[in-house]
Amino acid sequence: MTEFSFTCIGVRADQYAAGPTLVFRLRIEASEQTRVHALALRCQMRIEPARRSYDADEAEGLNDLFGRRARWGNTLQPVQFAQVSLMVPSFTGQTEADLVVPCTYDMDVASTRYFDAVSSGDVPLLLLFSGTAFTGAGGFHVEPVPWDREATCLMPVKVWQEMIDQHFPGAGWLRLPRDVIDDLLAFRSRRALSSWEATMRTLLELPAADTLPQATERAAP
Repeated sequence: MTEFSFTCIGVRADQYAAGPTLVFRLRIEASEQTRVHALALRCQMRIEPARRSYDADEAEGLNDLFGRRARWGNTLQPVQFAQVSLMVPSFTGQTEADLVVPCTYDMDVASTRYFDAVSSGDVPLLLLFSGTAFTGAGGFHVEPVPWDREATCLMPVKVWQEMIDQHFPGAGWLRLPRDVIDDLLAFRSRRALSSWEATMRTLLELPAADTLPQATERAAP
């Protein structure tokens, strides 16, 4: 069976993607100069938060994910980041390929909340590989990529920050249920507010009893 090894040699934000996208540069090696006709890879990516330290502000930002720092011995567990596929073309011995990872700024997603909480340094990532290899010098063989193939990556936090700033400059993203959006639209219309920013600021300044009365009425039995 062919032995494969994987190394992450860099990561960058894709400046020309329609949405937030990271590109991981992989070095792939096959044993004994084996001819690989094609390699169909699957990659699971995890954040390994226990592999770095955090200052007081970062710890506060991570409270929703892991609880207070005193509990981190039990709660600082890996966080799922992405699952992506990659088709690597023919090579012999060694090659390099780009692993493209679409990202989200949805703050309901644990990985996004983690990236938003850390302000500097590197994010420790673990890349877990599996898949199918099509090999053979004088023929054609199909063999699995062993499930224990992995690579580590220290992604600079600034790469994530630059990617988000490219697509959401000076802004964030909030996902809400449709009925809440309808209530917000009605509130904005009643107050003749010119923007969503003005709408949210007005809501924040109102007493709790005066906010979104329609939502309260709909929720009543």
